[in-house]
Amino acid sequence: MVLPSSDGRAPVLPGAIRQFAVLDALMGGVYSSGIPVSELDSWGDTGIGCCEGLGGEVILIDGEAFECTVDAEPRRMRRDEMLPFVDVCPMGDVPGEPVADLGLDGLTAAVGQRLASRNLFHAVRIDGVLTRVRTRVTAKQHGPGRPLAEVAAEQIETETRSRSGTLIGFWMPRIYQGISVAGLHLHFLSDDRRVGGHVLDLDIGAAVLRVCGYSQFSLRLPLDEHFLSTELTHGEDHRIVAVEGGAERSSQND
Repeated sequence: MVLPSSDGRAPVLPGAIRQFAVLDALMGGVYSSGIPVSELDSWGDTGIGCCEGLGGEVILIDGEAFECTVDAEPRRMRRDEMLPFVDVCPMGDVPGEPVADLGLDGLTAAVGQRLASRNLFHAVRIDGVLTRVRTRVTAKQHGPGRPLAEVAAEQIETETRSRSGTLIGFWMPRIYQGISVAGLHLHFLSDDRRVGGHVLDLDIGAAVLRVCGYSQFSLRLPLDEHFLSTELTHGEDHRIVAVEGGAERSSQND
C-alpha cells in the first residue's frame, strides 16, 4: 500500500531500497567482491553504485545499468559485470514537479522539504537541463584495496554545461552514515550518454524532480574472505563527507 503524500511530502512506496555491502568497507579498502548486474532485475529499476575495483561510477536508469569510467564515454554494462557496492529500488513512474534555477544546496533543500520523514529512506530522480554539472569518476584499482579516500584523491573531474540528462540518487537518514551515505548522494548521466559520474556540484536550469520514500531497507553483505576477516569500524564521518558529500550539506538545510 502506498502512503499518500500530504503538504508536498513524498509518497511512501511499497518495496525496499536494497543495498549490497556497506560504505565503511569501501572506506577501509574492502571491496574485492560484488554482485552481478543481472541480480538487479529483481531489486528495482533505479539505483547508483560503483564499478569493480572502484573503477568508475554506476547509474541504473529505467532498469539499465551504465558504467562511467575515466577512459571512455559511459556505456551500458554487461549483465555479468560485478558491483562491489550498489543501492537499488523500484521507483517506477512517480509523479514529479518542476524545479528551476537551483544549485546543489538549493536542490538539497528542495529534496529536504519533500521528505516524508527524515527517519525514512528516499529515492530521488531529476530529469531536465543542467546549465552546469561537475562529475567525478575514479580509476580502477588493482591488487590490495586502497581506501576510498585515497582513490578519490586521484579522481578525474569533468565539468559540462547546457546538458540535458538524468540525476539519480538517494537521501539516507543520518544514523546510517557509514552503512550508506547519509544525506543526498547523486549520480548523473547525460541523455546523449557522453557524460556521467558522481555529482560534485551542479546548477539546474529547468527539470522535473521526483522524490519517494521507503520504510524498508534491505542490506546484503559480501561473503568473500577479505570482508569476513576484516573487522569494520566507523570513524570516518569527515572523510565520507569529503569524498561523497551528504551529511554535512544535509545538516546545513535542517
